[in-house]
Amino acid sequence: MYIRGDHAQVVVGGRLDVRSAADARAALHSAVDDGVGDLILDLSELEAWDATGLGVIMGVHRRAGRCGRRLVLRGVPPQMQRLLVATRLHRILAIEGGLGAQTAPPA
Repeated sequence: MYIRGDHAQVVVGGRLDVRSAADARAALHSAVDDGVGDLILDLSELEAWDATGLGVIMGVHRRAGRCGRRLVLRGVPPQMQRLLVATRLHRILAIEGGLGAQTAPPA
């Protein structure tokens, strides 16, 4: 897993799982604490996440809210979009462009 960016936009790549959760949590909390306004979390380079990784994202979402910020997910990969819809977290998290049109089956 790797994280690059600053307090306004962060790119997460690789695997966000139990092995990388502590490092990801520390880096993302720092990004939330050091900035103002929306924090864009670009997930377009993320290969996979597990329940722990999803928990990290939800924790960052809650922390951002307490700091008067909003976490916005960008570039959510299709398999993760399906997980967010299945868990109904797409209703809680701010997702750039929304998920409805992206997850609907083709006509």
